[in-house]
Amino acid sequence: MAHGKRFRQQFQKVQRDHVYPPVEAINLIKETASASFDETVEVHVRLGVNVRHAEEQLRGTLALPHGLGKDVRVAVFAQGDKARDAEAAGADIVGADDLAKEIEEGRDDFDVVIATPDMMPTVGRLGRVLGPSGKMPNPKVGTVTDDVEKAVTESKAGKVEYRTDRQAIVHLAIGKAPFDARQLLDNYASVMEEIPRAKPASAKGRYILSVSVSTTMGPGISVDPSKATERDIFPDAAEAEAEPAAA
Repeated sequence: MAHGKRFRQQFQKVQRDHVYPPVEAINLIKETASASFDETVEVHVRLGVNVRHAEEQLRGTLALPHGLGKDVRVAVFAQGDKARDAEAAGADIVGADDLAKEIEEGRDDFDVVIATPDMMPTVGRLGRVLGPSGKMPNPKVGTVTDDVEKAVTESKAGKVEYRTDRQAIVHLAIGKAPFDARQLLDNYASVMEEIPRAKPASAKGRYILSVSVSTTMGPGISVDPSKATERDIFPDAAEAEAEPAAA
């Protein structure tokens, strides 16, 4: 694949055979983000799991401390009091059969879909539309729930869904390039805390094989996968906490 001049210039700043500590990787990410728009910062974690086995597939949600830096549009399938709860919580779109028809006809101006359990027969027929884009409501990640108020509030605050793809890689956005480095590192730390927590019991051998970060239009940067705890990611803070207070 041919890349433009801007990409090649940024690519030259990255040492391809070097695995960067998280702090250095994030600082380099900010340096290589040079597009005319606010690029999304992404983390990609390759895992040593066999996704052909259902019990080794990862799927869940986590709340990023600093959100994603964008307005998350939430669509909710609900009726009656639940619909009113969703609207009160800030849902952008609320409907039932009428909303399903609009989606079938091509409506796609939302990032997250939430549904109450009684609406799933209606939502189920949208699987071929919502499934490929990763927007199909699922009780495992809290998007099929009677507590729509909580689900909408969490989604608006930056709760994101993750899953392994066919290559056993988890892809997650962790913010925007204009975020300060500490915000990006905090979000990165949350991801690296969540992935080990979600390790399938049946997974054997080395679990996190590699980690990289990139921006929407920038080159990938390899990150040291062994530095996955907050103490490893923020070594200066850990050392400061360990120092005894001055007398």
